[in-house]
Amino acid sequence: MPAPADIIAAVATPSGRGGIGVIRVSGPDLGRIVAGVVDRPLAPRVATFATFLGAQGEVLDQGLALLFPAPASYTGETVLELQGHGGPAVLALLLNRCLDLGARLAEPGEFTKRAFLNGKLDLAQAEGVADLIEAATTTAARAAARSLTGAFSSEIHAAVDALIELRMFSEATLDFPDEDVEFIRAADAAGKLAALRERLAAIL
Repeated sequence: MPAPADIIAAVATPSGRGGIGVIRVSGPDLGRIVAGVVDRPLAPRVATFATFLGAQGEVLDQGLALLFPAPASYTGETVLELQGHGGPAVLALLLNRCLDLGARLAEPGEFTKRAFLNGKLDLAQAEGVADLIEAATTTAARAAARSLTGAFSSEIHAAVDALIELRMFSEATLDFPDEDVEFIRAADAAGKLAALRERLAAIL
């Protein structure tokens, strides 16, 4: 599936008033937005204190700007983060400025969707992001974090590999019934199947 060609932007912090508010922008080319909003050049992956500007050069806010060039970013695209003050009015000004410069408002979950489409997250990790955000207990948060880090996917892949190995030994026994060696017994298939059941029970 081809990567999206448009630029998306959204407020990345919870609604309401707070000390810090973050605008996140992601897309294939953010040069126009960076030049139009930030008053100085940005070095990749370096937090830079900057003034955020409006269309007439007026000051909208001051804060930290971070630029993550593709593909070394959360979405796999070039990502810009503007970390300013957390008032709803100033965040609306910054977001609208990005929209005026060519971005569109991101749909809910679209940054993570792009991370999945660009191979930065697998499906279990993408679901882990949503689960971690929605987690209401520490147990649920820990389980979601395992998915987010890829631990769940790794365990599933290991279980699949073990199952494929068992299938190979079973097929070998069926294909060569006259051989002196019974492949299933030689491979301790029963023991491996029991271990696989225990692994799956622990995962699920």
